[in-house]
Amino acid sequence: MQQIIEELERRRLAAEQGGGQKRIEAQHAKGKLTARERIGVLLDENSFEEWDVFVEHRCTDFDMAEKTVPGDGVVTGHGTINGRTVFVFSQDFTVFGGSLSEAHAGKICKILDHAMKVGAPVIGLNDSGGARIQEGIDSLAGYAEVFQRNVLASGVIPQISMIMGHRSTGARTHDHGDLRNVLASGVIPQISMIMGPCAGGAVYSPAITDFVFMVRNTSYMFVTGPEVVKTVTHETVTHEELGGASTHSSRSGVADGAFDNDIDALLNLRRFFDFLPLSNMADPPEREAVDPADRVEVSLDSLIPDNPNKPYDMHELITKVLDDGDFFELKPDYAGNIITGFGRMEGLTVGVVANQPMVLAGCLDIQSSVKAARFVRFCDAFSIPILTFVDVPGFLPGTAQEYGGIIRHGAKLLYAYAECTVPKVTVITRKAYGGAYDVMASKHLRGDVNLAWPSAEIAVMGPKGAVEIIFREDIGDEEKIAQRTEEYRQKFANPFVAGHRGF
Repeated sequence: MQQIIEELERRRLAAEQGGGQKRIEAQHAKGKLTARERIGVLLDENSFEEWDVFVEHRCTDFDMAEKTVPGDGVVTGHGTINGRTVFVFSQDFTVFGGSLSEAHAGKICKILDHAMKVGAPVIGLNDSGGARIQEGIDSLAGYAEVFQRNVLASGVIPQISMIMGHRSTGARTHDHGDLRNVLASGVIPQISMIMGPCAGGAVYSPAITDFVFMVRNTSYMFVTGPEVVKTVTHETVTHEELGGASTHSSRSGVADGAFDNDIDALLNLRRFFDFLPLSNMADPPEREAVDPADRVEVSLDSLIPDNPNKPYDMHELITKVLDDGDFFELKPDYAGNIITGFGRMEGLTVGVVANQPMVLAGCLDIQSSVKAARFVRFCDAFSIPILTFVDVPGFLPGTAQEYGGIIRHGAKLLYAYAECTVPKVTVITRKAYGGAYDVMASKHLRGDVNLAWPSAEIAVMGPKGAVEIIFREDIGDEEKIAQRTEEYRQKFANPFVAGHRGF
């Protein structure tokens, strides 16, 4: 037995070495941690239980039979973050460049299957050169198997919750055995952290997950690389320009956030994880509130400028309302005219959606509508209440918006709020004009509690524009137009008419 134990330990140590010391040093030289080092930072100390340590590929083509490494380029298992269970896979770039083989994919599929059975989130730490070319169709099939499980586990399957009864009755069940009898084994949060290359078919698994984060200067995502782009379109572009963290966090909207290095990314991921429930059948996490619910914030009385055309920073309102000013913003550099993210009120997680007057006056456009709609649907799937702050003068006009499908994309946000069944609290801070008033969690889209600042303006459109349409014949008579504008403002540019209607 002693000899067997010694052999087991020898094999385990060999697996932990991955692609060898030389490749580990090359990984460190790039400013990147190894797969196991990343898991060590992400999870609670000594909580990680590794699975399939000794799995190896079975490919014999191209002399691959002589090239086997225990673990086959991905470390998988489960552990805890602040005491809460999570399943993790971490691709090891030191082994075959982290390329995905049939065995590699099988390890990822196994933890996805188990996570769905027990109702626990999955975090993927992606650092892979893509499909393992030597395995051909087997590698591609492996990707598809992972994709299928990403979809089955996706939070946007409200039918599962309805079958279990908690959508219609408010009751919750924690019998995860029942979940296995439904199409998907469970509905769980899925988070992707891109920590190296992610190209070709590999990008679609993160794209299906609920949240995608990236590391600046060391990670990138694209369907086709710079070389292919140059061959086909004759464009010259670098890896960073084409698919780096700054590109996807500010231009494409693929990434929900970008961090400076591996340590920063993983510590922020731990913080982010604390806002999420383990599954759609579990309650969101609760922290003991140290910020009194009845705290008076006098500075909010002067937050909204007297001049209706003067902007103010909606972040100030959000952080002053939430517990301890703790707000985890998502996509902060993308579609800045709307703000989305998580915070807490009395220790419980809430999702926040807010127009940002500092960007495009808070107008809704294509990008902001899609950004907010996806966030609202996530909150709805995982029973997270939504707090909406409204200061919206309307939808952004222009041919670019119309040609780009603002009607179709704007409807996504309307649909998300309309179908949403979690508690919805809406506060109109200043302007709520036109169809955008309806879209932003109005009482008519089943808003549970709808409040307004006493100086809020709720109308079809702004006073000046409305008067110039209604009293077109008076244009040119400045005194009469001013009189009509003030009349309109007194009648509609306030919250009292809406209050009289119970809206």
